[in-house]
Amino acid sequence: MADLSNPFSGYSVDDIDAAQRFYGDVLGLETRPVNGLLWLRLGTGAEVLLYPKGPAHRPAEYTVLNFRVADVPGTVAELRDRGVTFEHYRGTPTETDEDGVFRGGGPLIAWFTDPAGNVLSIVADD
Repeated sequence: MADLSNPFSGYSVDDIDAAQRFYGDVLGLETRPVNGLLWLRLGTGAEVLLYPKGPAHRPAEYTVLNFRVADVPGTVAELRDRGVTFEHYRGTPTETDEDGVFRGGGPLIAWFTDPAGNVLSIVADD
């Protein structure tokens, strides 16, 4: 019987070095480059694989990685101080406030992108 009990997720980026700086230096994740790929180690121990596609990369149009946090507005402020820009979805069902935080029902959530344009979020750990 096939053992499929150790899955991992992955997505593409256009520049592995820029991804390593962003995920490692800005977001503070443990990163591990291996053979031109980049592994991210999450706080849960799970890993995510980032693989280079160069000019063929197309950013994901959906959220590829969510970070659960206790304080969304506080985390937005801290990440903004580190140079992260948050998305503003004005006039949409997920409209965000001036800080980039969705407060329209459900958990607080704020979206931002990595250097390759992939969508990430911080979401309230309720």
